[in-house]
Amino acid sequence: MDLYLNDHHRALVKRVRSFAEDAIVPVARDLDHTSTFPWENVRAMGEEGFLGIPIPKELGGQGMDGLSYLLVVQNLARYDASHAITVSAHTTLGTTPILRFGTDAQRKRFVPPLARGEVLGGFGLTEPDAGSDASRSRTRAIREGESWRINGSKIFITHAGVGEVFTVTAVTDPERGSKGITNFIVTKPTTEPERVREVGMGSIESEGYTEGVRAGKKEDKMGWRASDTRELLLEDALVSDENRVGEEGRGFVNFMKTLDSGRVGIAALSLGIAEGAVDAALEYTNKRKQFGRKIFDFQPVQFRIADLATEIQAARHLTYHAAWLMEQGRPFSKEAAMAKLFASELCMKATIQAVQVMGGAGYTDEYPVERMLRDAKVCEIGEGTSEVQKMVIARHLVREAAELM
Repeated sequence: MDLYLNDHHRALVKRVRSFAEDAIVPVARDLDHTSTFPWENVRAMGEEGFLGIPIPKELGGQGMDGLSYLLVVQNLARYDASHAITVSAHTTLGTTPILRFGTDAQRKRFVPPLARGEVLGGFGLTEPDAGSDASRSRTRAIREGESWRINGSKIFITHAGVGEVFTVTAVTDPERGSKGITNFIVTKPTTEPERVREVGMGSIESEGYTEGVRAGKKEDKMGWRASDTRELLLEDALVSDENRVGEEGRGFVNFMKTLDSGRVGIAALSLGIAEGAVDAALEYTNKRKQFGRKIFDFQPVQFRIADLATEIQAARHLTYHAAWLMEQGRPFSKEAAMAKLFASELCMKATIQAVQVMGGAGYTDEYPVERMLRDAKVCEIGEGTSEVQKMVIARHLVREAAELM
C-alpha cells in the first residue's frame, strides 16, 4: 500500500501493534467476558497520543493526518474492536464536531482535555424514534433568554456513562424539519469516578457540569462488550447559548458531515477486524493437522483465505482513498459510504469464514475469532446500516448521472 503509506505511517502502525500485543491481547478476553471498560488501557492510549491523533498540536493533539488516525483505529481493531471503537467514537464523534464547527472559545475549552485523553467524549444523535432517519429527532430545545432548555433522550450512545463531554442534537424549530435542528455541547460526570481517579485520568468538574444530563442503564451487548454504551438523558437541561455548536438550524448538515467522517472510521475498524480474523485463521490452519496434513494445505481452505485476502486489499483501497479525499478537502460522502458498506460486510464474512476453517476451536473463546464475529455484526449497523449506505451511494450516482446530461 505504498501509494498511501509513508515511513511515518508505517512506524505508527508498528507502534500501535506493539502496544496492542503488550497491553490489549492479555486482557481482551476477560474484558469481553465481564463487559468491563478498559480504563488502564484508555489512559495508556491517551499517553501514547492515540486519542488525539488528528487534532492540532496547539489544541493538545498530535497534529497528524487523517490517515494516521484511521491506521490507529484499524490496527487496534485487529486485536480488539472495543479498544478501537473507544478511540474512534471519542475522536470522530466526541472531539471533531467541536473542532470543526465550534467557536474558538469552545475549542480552547473542550478540545485540549479530549485530545490529551484526560476526559472522554461522545455524540448524542440516535433516539428511540430517530435511528436511520435521524431527521426525525424529538429531543427539544426551547430558548430561555441566553440559554436553552433541552428535554429528550439519546440511545446507543458510546461513552454515555464513562464520558463527560457530548455534542447532542436537538430540535430548535419544529416547523423547519431537518433545518430546525441545532447542536449543543453538554457535560456530565463520569459514572465511574473511582476508576478515573485510580488510573489518573482527569475530569472537567472544575468547568461545571450541565445540570439535568445523566446516563441511563448500561447496554448488555452481543459485541463491543468492553465499550461503554448507554442511553443519554436530558431532563430540563439548561444549556448556555455559548455551548451552541454552529449556527442555529445547521445541526442536521453538521452531523451529516460528522457521519461521513465516522463512516470512514468504521470502515477502518471493520478492516482491522477482518485482518485480525484472517491472522488467526492463518496461524491456526498452519499448525493444526487433520488427515495427516496441515489444514491450510487443503485447497478449499486456501481458496477461502485467498478470497478474503483479496477482498481485504480491496477494502484497504476503498478506505484509504476515502481518507485521502477527506484529507484533501474534496467531497467524499459517496466514497465513505462505499468503504463503510464494503468493509463492514467483509468483516462479517471474514469472521464467519475464520470460525469455519478453524472448526470447533473457532467456536470457543480459546481463540479470538468468536469474539471478532460478535464484534463484527454491529459494523453493519452503526453509523448507518448497510441499507442506508446503499441509499447514499445510489443518490450520489443519480446526481452524478444528471450532471453528465
